[in-house]
Amino acid sequence: KTPSAQWTRTHLILRGLSGNNLCFVTLLSGVSDLCFLAELKELLQLYKSNKIRTTKYSFLSFLPKNVFEQLHRFANVYFIFLAALNFVPVVEAFQPEIALVPIVLVLSLTALKDICEDYRRFKTDRLINGLLCRVYSSTQQSYVDQCWKNVQVGDFVHLSCNEIIPADMLLLYSSDPHGVCYIETANLDGETNLKQRQVVSDFPLQGEEFTPESFHSRIECENPNNDLSRFRGYMEHSNGVRVGLHSGNLLLRSCTIRNTETVVGIVVYAGHETKAMMNNSGPRYKRSKLEKHLNTDILWCVVLLFVMCLTAAIGHGLWMNSFKESIFQVDTETPPALAGFYIFWTMVIVLQVLIPISLYVSIEIVKLGQIYFIHNDLSLYNKQLDSRIQCRALNITEDLGQIQYLFSDKTGTLTENKMVFCRCSIFGVEYPHEENARRLEVYESENTETAVCSVTLKSGYSGKSLSCRSLSCNRSSVSLHTLTAEPMEEDQLSGHVQPRTGAKEVVPDPALGRKLNWLTNHSSSETPSSMELTYITDFFLALAICNSVVVSSPNQPRHVIPEERTPLKSLEEVKLMFQRFSFSPFSALSPSQIKGSPHSLKSRLFIRGKRGSLTLSTPVSNTTDVSGSSQENDSKPDLSAREEEEQDVEDQETEDDLKDTQTNPDEARQSMQDLTKQVEEITDELVYEAESPDEAALVHAARAYRCTLRGRSAESLLVDLPGIGSLAIQLLHILPFDSNRKRMSVVVRHPLTGQVVVFTKGADSVIMDLAESPTDQTEVYSHIKEKTQKHLDAYAREGLRTLCIAKKVLKEDEYDLWLKAHMLAESSIENREELLLESAQRLETNLTLLGTTGIVDRLQEEVPETIAALQRAGIKVWVLTGDKQETAINIAYACKLLCASDKLLTANCGSKDACAALFEDLILEVQGGESLTALTGNGESMSSSFILVTDGRTLGWALEDELRSNFLELSRRCKAVICCRSTPLQKSQVVQLIRDHLGVMTLAVGDGANDVSMIQVADVGIGISGQEGMQAVMSSDFAISRFKHLSKLLLVHGHWCYSRLANMIQYFIYKNVMYVNLLFWYQFFCGFSGSVMTNSWVLILFNLIFTSAPPLIYGILNQDLPADTLMELPELYQDAQTSKTFVPYMFWITVLDAFYQSLVCFFVPYFAYAGSDVGVLSFGSPINASALFIILLHQVIESNTLTWIHMVVLVLSCTSYFGFVLLLSGFCVTCSPPVNPLGIELLQMSHSLFYITCVLTTVAALLPSVFPLGALHNSLIIKSFTLMTPGGANVVITDTAIH
Repeated sequence: KTPSAQWTRTHLILRGLSGNNLCFVTLLSGVSDLCFLAELKELLQLYKSNKIRTTKYSFLSFLPKNVFEQLHRFANVYFIFLAALNFVPVVEAFQPEIALVPIVLVLSLTALKDICEDYRRFKTDRLINGLLCRVYSSTQQSYVDQCWKNVQVGDFVHLSCNEIIPADMLLLYSSDPHGVCYIETANLDGETNLKQRQVVSDFPLQGEEFTPESFHSRIECENPNNDLSRFRGYMEHSNGVRVGLHSGNLLLRSCTIRNTETVVGIVVYAGHETKAMMNNSGPRYKRSKLEKHLNTDILWCVVLLFVMCLTAAIGHGLWMNSFKESIFQVDTETPPALAGFYIFWTMVIVLQVLIPISLYVSIEIVKLGQIYFIHNDLSLYNKQLDSRIQCRALNITEDLGQIQYLFSDKTGTLTENKMVFCRCSIFGVEYPHEENARRLEVYESENTETAVCSVTLKSGYSGKSLSCRSLSCNRSSVSLHTLTAEPMEEDQLSGHVQPRTGAKEVVPDPALGRKLNWLTNHSSSETPSSMELTYITDFFLALAICNSVVVSSPNQPRHVIPEERTPLKSLEEVKLMFQRFSFSPFSALSPSQIKGSPHSLKSRLFIRGKRGSLTLSTPVSNTTDVSGSSQENDSKPDLSAREEEEQDVEDQETEDDLKDTQTNPDEARQSMQDLTKQVEEITDELVYEAESPDEAALVHAARAYRCTLRGRSAESLLVDLPGIGSLAIQLLHILPFDSNRKRMSVVVRHPLTGQVVVFTKGADSVIMDLAESPTDQTEVYSHIKEKTQKHLDAYAREGLRTLCIAKKVLKEDEYDLWLKAHMLAESSIENREELLLESAQRLETNLTLLGTTGIVDRLQEEVPETIAALQRAGIKVWVLTGDKQETAINIAYACKLLCASDKLLTANCGSKDACAALFEDLILEVQGGESLTALTGNGESMSSSFILVTDGRTLGWALEDELRSNFLELSRRCKAVICCRSTPLQKSQVVQLIRDHLGVMTLAVGDGANDVSMIQVADVGIGISGQEGMQAVMSSDFAISRFKHLSKLLLVHGHWCYSRLANMIQYFIYKNVMYVNLLFWYQFFCGFSGSVMTNSWVLILFNLIFTSAPPLIYGILNQDLPADTLMELPELYQDAQTSKTFVPYMFWITVLDAFYQSLVCFFVPYFAYAGSDVGVLSFGSPINASALFIILLHQVIESNTLTWIHMVVLVLSCTSYFGFVLLLSGFCVTCSPPVNPLGIELLQMSHSLFYITCVLTTVAALLPSVFPLGALHNSLIIKSFTLMTPGGANVVITDTAIH
């Protein structure tokens, strides 16, 4: 609709077009007068419409734009120049129209390919632009259906569950009572876990039915950008109050609304200014190393062409100068020098096929064929995930065969990234969970036999939420990738099917379980101290709530917090239960403390225990006076009459239960077990959708100890605590994890003490530094910290992932002071991220260390074998990980990257100077090992046994200019390098350093968002579609599902692709040089006049059509060695790069071979027809036929694989040639002036001399390729492919067999 038809009171967003960082977005309100509407129409033109256009061309721009793009290729410009040159009369070689055929054919085929690709994009754009959404119309006072392309900045859009968001919108209303909305970003970043969005805070209409007519606010936000995790701005309400805006308020285009019935938003970015479109860069295009070498070969072909043309020009000048009185007509008016100059350009036209114009198109076709076979390789298919390899970069397949350095992430790449809670340490006490370890072994063996799958990407722990099927959703969702999927099929189409992991399989440790049972059971003979129980309870409470996990179930998509929720037992019952079980911390409480309020009852338990003991368990005599419970009934809080009556009944029931317990403790114990069973049944169907496997593993661990996260909203959490039941915890703030802080925190108001508490979890290297001992408990806390550090080191040596858990209790004035600064940071536009970082860091200080967790992350299958094969192939494997050093070393040993005989060189330095000195010492040590090897005469270098291990701080100094050379020298001499505690930026810097300074081919492989920069910097980037979303996959050149697939991808497909393309390029050069030389030799017999002995049509089409198909089949199907051989002998991968086709001098061997064959192909027919009366075209007929047989049979000799497809293509090539020349000879009269080919081929083929000449010529030309020259080739292969197997036996690889 036009603005005048849609708007009366208008809310328009104005962005200032000036300024680099910020733009000004204003929401205005006005009346519907003509001036305002005219201004509105003018202002709307400043913004992008929501119509998207991913096509490159339009109907009018296709021809000029496509031609212009194709002119970027030098070869196309070259051939256009030659075609134009042939129109110059003094240098024309043959009919000008014929000269246009090659370039027109190549440009037309390329244009046809481009227009087909663009038409597919056009159909997709039309489908997306035609999708419907509901936009508010003031004229109709309701939401009306409108196409996506008509949505404008400032529109109010109404969306329902499962609908796709049409533009970037600011969330103004949600049907959720807490203003929460959940979105799925699978169409954007591949992640299927739900992400929470929040209505703009303090929005005046929040919680009410939203009406756009009553909206009067002004919005200021930043310019459009492609950062998905950042959005800065503020909203100024009509009362002057400003509210900060952030990414949690923004609904992104192409995401899907989940678990929310209704949302309303206002469009702030539309069309190509949305973050989704600004991140849509399309397929990745890189330039392969082989193509760079091809340019060198083409340059040498240009040199050969220049030499040939110069020779012909000089020869023609000398020939013209030698005739003074000729018996035939000679142009005597043109000076010989000028005639030679003309002939130079004529010969450029005649010999133009020396530059292979069809080679570039052929390379693209061959690469598409190679990608097809890689994509359909069953050994690279993961049946469990229903996932196959994705080839996202279409033009670097051959680079897979040249990799020299491989940089790998650890978690999720070498390991499963399916985290399972394994061990923990609380209050300095370690709980090994031995039974859990045994169950994990059983689970792992069962998991290899059967794979139970569920549709969820990250948590994978149970089936994905049914997404609003219990809600009244009227519209179905359509995936942007399928656009035809039904709602029930969408999860299968848009998400990866992940295996069910063992995160739930946590068996509680008996000792820890007994201590927690004191909250509900008194059967144990020992009692934990109040301080220890405080630590244990807070530890599991932190595991349950310090996360961003979304809770759902098959019956209810999202568990929300009820407005009123009572515990499973009343707090008075909890009090009596503790008294009944003679729990020592509560026995010290006076009746007055207990009578005051429920908070005073628990304050002794959940605040820092200042009188707590280090004793882990102390026998306590049962001296509690149970009669005190009856006195407490007289001191209840003021309640209404009904509440008091209910409370009296409950108290009386509690007393009766207490008496029953005293008389029958076994029955009480049984009732407690039944109660626990009921709780487990209630929560058994909970589904946790986590952003990372670590979070899910910790939440499941807390649930195993009956500290269960039941629900979540933007302001509160519902948690079941053992012995207490369900409690609503007020959620004040979430400080999310980031790579700078390496931790996340939640700020809550404790449900029992009422205090503001900060729970923090993060990397041990950070939390241990932030944990400080209080002045009154220095000895106790120092002991806890010391014991926890020992347990951390032990976990790391076992290869476990470690996280530390800590808390901090804030005073109200401290919290108020921090809150003011934090709110200011949230509402800030300039430097918002930096201010929020500083705010979080101010809060996360002086933490109380609660404990640590050890999470097991098993190796993927066949990782050790894969790394061993890659190392045998000459590929150096580096591990770049953010984990701690001990964990990385342990995993390196487990995956055979390190052996027992390897010597570790550890670089952990405290200063830059110390780092420089250490590097020099380590270089001397490695050089000494090399010298010792040289003296002993051992064939294997000693440096292969050195492994460098460095931490993040040392790596940062090593990447600086002063130490970069030493680091390169040291790492180059080492067998492998392990970089620990490295940031995403450091990972990319390491890859770039090695790639640029050592000039080697690099490959980076990872599975998470922190690996994206490393993947993009490497020559070849490989993403693993694992548990951490799809960012790595979407940024990669190739995507695989398991690390083990690298061996087949590199050692087999990489070797084949490299070998096929390199050989095909050499073959193209060979056949062009061979055929061009036939024309060149003829110049010695025609006065270097530029005449040719063949028809111009045959001359143009010989290399373009008749001999172009066989090289394509050769480049797609040829296998120099079987796949089994390449997998068994990885050394072939490295040796193949230096064997016959891959060294520079083979170019000249190929050229010499072509020269020899051209000599034979020209002079055998020359001497066969010497003295006869055959004409020029008759002389050229057997030469062309012989050249065809020689070129095709030469490929047969060079091929290692011959199939029926090869035979069919060879037969079709011969048939097409002879069919064309026979038709030309039978019907062409004036199609090739000034010559007339009519009847020539028919006459030649009627004589036996034609066939004898062709046979003799072919045999003589190919004989050296079969015997002497073939022996030379084979000697090169044998020299390169003589290997030493692990058993010590020599293995010699020839072209087709192993001996």
